[in-house]
Order: sequence, then C-alpha cells, then structure tokens
Amino acid sequence: MEKILIINTGGTFNKRYNPLKGELEVPKDGIAVESILQYCNNTSYELLNIIHKDSLEMSEIDRELIVKTIQASSCRKVLIVHGTDTMDVTATFLALHIKDKVITLTGAMVPLSISTVEATSNFMMALGDMMCREKNGVYLAMHGAVAIHGSIYKNRQKGIFELC
Repeated sequence: MEKILIINTGGTFNKRYNPLKGELEVPKDGIAVESILQYCNNTSYELLNIIHKDSLEMSEIDRELIVKTIQASSCRKVLIVHGTDTMDVTATFLALHIKDKVITLTGAMVPLSISTVEATSNFMMALGDMMCREKNGVYLAMHGAVAIHGSIYKNRQKGIFELC
C-alpha cells in the first residue's frame, strides 16, 4: 500500500472555540484530522501538522514551506488540509513548483469541532480519490467534487465550491 503524506496547515477545518477569548482559533495540533484518521485502518499515511493558520493569514513563506515539506518527502501522494479562502492560491503555487506528485487540497467551511459532517466528508472524499488516482497534478476536493485545480472554485455568494 502506497503511503500518503497528509499535511495539516490549519484553516477553518481545524478551528475550535476558545471560551477564554470568545472566538474560534486555529489550534497548534492535529486533533481534527486525527479524529478522522482513527477510522482509516487500511490507509498508510504520515501526518505532519505545520503552519497552523487561517488561510487568509498564509504568506508566500508559508507556501514555500509546504513545497519544501512535499519535496522532502518520499511520498508521491500528498493530501493537504487547508483553509478554503486561499486554497486556490496555494494550489496554483504548488502546481508551479511540483510536477511529480499527486497533490489534493481539501478543507471545510464549518469547523469539525462545530459539525463533523462537512470536514469529514471532504477529507474522506479526498483520501478515497487519492488512493486510486495515478495522474500527477494538483487537485481540489470539496463539496462532492474532486477536480484539477483551476476548475473548481469557491462561490462566495452561495457559500459552496462549484465546478467551472
């Protein structure tokens, strides 16, 4: 079984309510992703928790770190949990720098800590697709669709991702 590198960068997917501050925060852990992975008994993976930011706060330096992390891995397949607001920016950046891997970005618009449905669905759809996808490229997996980056976008008026 081919090992999959899972990179958790934060985003809404991971957010939890901080009762002391009265706001949702991106924690510096992987509890959200780990809570789903506990049910993936037939999956060989390595989980790396890096960056820990809302995607609106991500910088070019953060994207370079993602590229370096992927390039340093022997895994050919990479699943990235990422915030939805700049997922497309990161996907384009990755496509410019990495040509020899299968990379899929996914996330959630509702934190797993609030409702498990969307985050779990998006993650498992991305993981399942990745397990059988062979063609190198950068893909997005959101709201029932997996497609090459640039052909699926966040429709901010509807609050969903759609195919172009």
